[in-house]
Amino acid sequence: MEQAVIVYLLLNDGEFGTPHERASILELENRLEQVVGSASVGEFDGDEFGGGKCVLYMYGPDAERLFVVIEPVLKSTLAAVGGYAIKRFGGAADPTAKEVRVTW
Repeated sequence: MEQAVIVYLLLNDGEFGTPHERASILELENRLEQVVGSASVGEFDGDEFGGGKCVLYMYGPDAERLFVVIEPVLKSTLAAVGGYAIKRFGGAADPTAKEVRVTW
């Protein structure tokens, strides 16, 4: 079963973020990809910008373990201040998959 952690970051300009925000988020993405891969808990799958937010997608067999690995990175990054994550315990197509919202 594939589970997910989906991170939501709020952007200042209401659309795609400032150039500085996008650069900071790219740096965050690189760090997340590295820690997720090093811990062998899943994969970083990419981002989506728009509507005043950036969404980061990570998938693996255990959403809880995945979040434990990425939480310290999120807590230590200014780009993640005010954001939140959804831990999804099940596949995207599963309407019964439990979802838990967490902040840091």
